[in-house]
Amino acid sequence: MKKFKYLALLVGLVWLATQVAAAGRLIGPQNRERLRENLSTLRLLRMTQVLDLTEDQTAKIYPAVNRIEKEKLQMQKQMGDRIEDLRALLKQESPDQTVLSGKIKTIRDLRAGIKAKDEEIEDCLNANLTVFQRAKYVLFSIDFYRSLGEKIGRSRRLR
Repeated sequence: MKKFKYLALLVGLVWLATQVAAAGRLIGPQNRERLRENLSTLRLLRMTQVLDLTEDQTAKIYPAVNRIEKEKLQMQKQMGDRIEDLRALLKQESPDQTVLSGKIKTIRDLRAGIKAKDEEIEDCLNANLTVFQRAKYVLFSIDFYRSLGEKIGRSRRLR
């Protein structure tokens, strides 16, 4: 019971930080990165709760998924930087075609890498969850992101 209270408190704090950032009060690249980290942590904590993971499952899944999410976050940051580079190039009067091709390839490679990381997470979950938990995970993922989208939309409307 004590463990659940601490988990609930941590989830609440992460959620509060996410709401503040989503409301637009914290803006900037560092805060966006922190927001993504907070969302990832919130998702893992909610997943642990919703799927009713055992301590053994949590000990296997949480570090692996956390590591993969951090790697994914780095790739997303790199992709964002390359997209900004591409935007800047396209604003030029006559951008170098070779440079454009290189930027496009880099962005596509990063997108493929992010997809591969998502697959790595799925593989980790499939290896450590029961069939019943995997079914619950499918619904959890859909509901988590739907709920997140609704909350962000509501927050934007309030601004």
